Amino acid sequence: MALLELKGVSKSYGEGKSRTHVLDDINLTVNEGEFIAIVGYSGAGKSTLISIIAGLIGADSGSVMLEGKPITGPGPERGVVFQNYSLLPWLSAFENIYLAVDQVFPQLDAAEKTKKTQFYLEMVNLGHAGGKRPSELSGGMRQRVAVARALAMNPKILLMDEPLGALDALTRGNLQSEIERIYQQNRTTVVLITNDVDEGLLLADRIIPLSAGPAATLGPAIDIPIARPRDRKAMNQDGQFRTIRNEVLAYLLGPGSRKARAQKREASGASV
Repeated sequence: MALLELKGVSKSYGEGKSRTHVLDDINLTVNEGEFIAIVGYSGAGKSTLISIIAGLIGADSGSVMLEGKPITGPGPERGVVFQNYSLLPWLSAFENIYLAVDQVFPQLDAAEKTKKTQFYLEMVNLGHAGGKRPSELSGGMRQRVAVARALAMNPKILLMDEPLGALDALTRGNLQSEIERIYQQNRTTVVLITNDVDEGLLLADRIIPLSAGPAATLGPAIDIPIARPRDRKAMNQDGQFRTIRNEVLAYLLGPGSRKARAQKREASGASV
């Protein structure tokens, strides 16, 4: 049985003439321990898709199942890392993580909660910064706290909504390496949303392009049979890497492009 399964999921916003069809007929299967990257245009509906999986919003049609059970709202079995960090500014890095641990594991005593919190701080290499508030941390460090907080809940699946999109190129590269290391260590199932094809290829087991909107849909999934850990510099010289990148780009710039999608909609309307 797949860990996560979406069948025929569609989502629209608005009413009447202002109604926008954001996602159309989304079908996705994610197995336990798998790292999936969904890559596509800004504004295509990637964040809407991750919010549906997280249970933050509902789909208009179709089914969203986790371990064979319908997702009807948020839950600790789905850890979410957003682009904007979402840390409480009045709490320290340690306290932000501890708060999540306290909510998800009320049965643990204070010493066990402290140990668990510190473990995940150390996992993201921030053991030295636990007492600092978000305003005292760099953007990359704040995002590491957000990752640690999500992992500290022991989720069955980690949902990452363009978590590195607001970072500079150097910090982004460093955090990509951190995410790769943490995944290798934990093997938590991950769904990553990104608009960076190379980032998806560096981190994921499978990459799936999302077409341009409106009515965005998933294109063909492509396996990434490149051994881990992956060297960013070496991958640019890897024939498999270049072939897969070209396949993804060919879909996004071809049948998945805004122009091609518009032409398809016009043809469908004309045939009715």
